[in-house]
Amino acid sequence: MPGLHCHAKMIAAGLLCACINLPVVAAEAPTAMDERLEAMEKRIKALESENVQLKKSLDEPYISDSEPEISARLKAIESQVYSYRKAARTVESLDGIEAGVGLTMAAQGLSGVPAGNEKSAELNYRGDVTVSLPAGNIGASEGFIFTHFRMGQGLGLENPGDAFSSFNSTSFQRPGTATADSTVLLAQAWYQLNVPLPLGGNPDLSRQHLEVNFGKIDPFIFFDQNTIADDETRGFMNQAFIHNPLLDVGSDIGVDDFGFSPGMRLAWFNDYYRPQRYGLSMGVFGAGKGASFEDSLSSPFLIVQAETSQRFFGGLEANYRLYYWRNGRGKDFDGLEKKHSGFGLSLDQKVADYTTLFARFGQQTQGRVKFDRTLTIGADIGGSYWRRGGDAIGLALGWLSISDDYKSASSASGAEQLAEVFYRYRINSQFELSPNLQYIRRPGGNQATAAMTAYGLRVQLNY
Repeated sequence: MPGLHCHAKMIAAGLLCACINLPVVAAEAPTAMDERLEAMEKRIKALESENVQLKKSLDEPYISDSEPEISARLKAIESQVYSYRKAARTVESLDGIEAGVGLTMAAQGLSGVPAGNEKSAELNYRGDVTVSLPAGNIGASEGFIFTHFRMGQGLGLENPGDAFSSFNSTSFQRPGTATADSTVLLAQAWYQLNVPLPLGGNPDLSRQHLEVNFGKIDPFIFFDQNTIADDETRGFMNQAFIHNPLLDVGSDIGVDDFGFSPGMRLAWFNDYYRPQRYGLSMGVFGAGKGASFEDSLSSPFLIVQAETSQRFFGGLEANYRLYYWRNGRGKDFDGLEKKHSGFGLSLDQKVADYTTLFARFGQQTQGRVKFDRTLTIGADIGGSYWRRGGDAIGLALGWLSISDDYKSASSASGAEQLAEVFYRYRINSQFELSPNLQYIRRPGGNQATAAMTAYGLRVQLNY
């Protein structure tokens, strides 16, 4: 079979050629593989070098132009995240902190200057800084610390002649110092604990609570308050209209020369019928030398107050406060230290959307004082009536009735009569101007003494 023989020869020749070429392929294959392995080794070394450089770059706190781009991006992201965390920690640490700054300046002139009085025009300023700090919780009770710093220069017009009340309650200056001395005073520093009732109950459902205070305190913060006649920096300036004249002008409050005293307070409030509110409070404060930390707190100033917030005249706000006080170190008008006591009433009542009335009454029940019965009334009329919502007009009248004991010991009779009017002009929420006019008839209850008129301008800056 010649065809089959021919094919066999061809197959044999092909196998022979394959066998001859096989060593050549085997010789070439290791060379290509080595090249590939060498390339991979170089790439691995390059990656390892980049990794070392990246690690070294990330260990450095600063970004340089020679480091890898990914390192610079990572650092930028880390820096941004750190700034966010730092800001969040700062906000968290400031949570619950409240601060306020106020600057009051007043310029006043006096018409009808009494004989022997050197003051006919005065300028003064006062600065107040308050800070409230959270003081942690005791169970469900929350506590905070309140501090108040005050400084100022200039005594203002004070009490010209024999007048009982001062024309300027905004003045402040350390007694016995030169006018150039404006040293900052720590006026107040006290702690308050708010305790929800009932004890052990759910504080979120509580409608009653207790307040406990102790430290160096202005007693008028918690007693004899009034919505429109309680702040000499924005409202009435005459001392007789700021608080009960028997306590403030008559000094029966017993505080130190700056108006503060060490003491404690306990108060209970019931908000179950909100917006109506009811409260009872009692305060015990140092009096006499005890108020200035020069003596013990024996024979203290004691005050008890009952108060309520109501909605009368179609739901308009009203606050009524009735209180009794007893001063174990009161001073008679002859300078002798005796026990004093009395009671008072303070109320403020809205009678229209932008009109609020106030009244205070005081009656001395024990102690030989210059005046023993007082009445002050007034009104605050909001500027919304003339399209100036931030403005207000204040009007007030006062009577300080001479006591029988003082009538017998002096030439005084009748009552010292007071009047004040001011206009509060708001420039913005932090800046107000208040022209002010005051009048005192029968200063010191003496009919022979000429009337006096004080006029001035008050500037108030708040933050």
